[in-house]
Amino acid sequence: MPGFLYYLLTQKGKNRYKPLPFYGTKEVAKTGHRYHGKYIPDTIYHKIGDFKLTNQLGQAVTPKDFEYKIFVVNFFYTHGPAVTEAMKKNIDRLAGAYRKNRMVKFVSITVDPARDNVQALQAYAKPLGYAASKWMFLTGDTTTTYNLARKGFLVDAVKSDDEFIFSNKLILVDAEKRIRGYYDGTSIAETARLNDEIKVQIAEELRKIKAPD
Repeated sequence: MPGFLYYLLTQKGKNRYKPLPFYGTKEVAKTGHRYHGKYIPDTIYHKIGDFKLTNQLGQAVTPKDFEYKIFVVNFFYTHGPAVTEAMKKNIDRLAGAYRKNRMVKFVSITVDPARDNVQALQAYAKPLGYAASKWMFLTGDTTTTYNLARKGFLVDAVKSDDEFIFSNKLILVDAEKRIRGYYDGTSIAETARLNDEIKVQIAEELRKIKAPD
């Protein structure tokens, strides 16, 4: 599928699609490159910071587990409201479509680690039938997860009294840990748009690999 997709979206190394935008702060780098004889400064884009969480098998997960991977992230909790069930169903459709694609991973991070320990995440994930390497359910202390949500993925995650407030967005992240899209995780139409844009991002990553030095 990736090779066929690359053929559809590119032609002899020429870009036939519009690259996805970058989200977050941007800085002009001191380095640059030349394009058609014109010097263009490089841009430093916002990237997901370092973190260490635990998956549904009790294994440590860090950014190194996503080297050269595209991944889709959402926040949830296992005993959450109807919105979390809608998000789970939509992600399940997507994850099923990319089950055999080694370039794409899915990540669900709990905002209630007090209840969502490894055993709870494993019980939640098991009926879905995905390998932990394909769809990761992650837990960690609230300081780590809430900071990661706000400063890394640029979405809300907070506990107010006995209520959890968190974004319903699905977040598309490229192989360099840069945010490339936000989508309403409860919307079938938005999930379909995400599916299309995952394909665009796959083509972009393949184009990097095939580009000459």
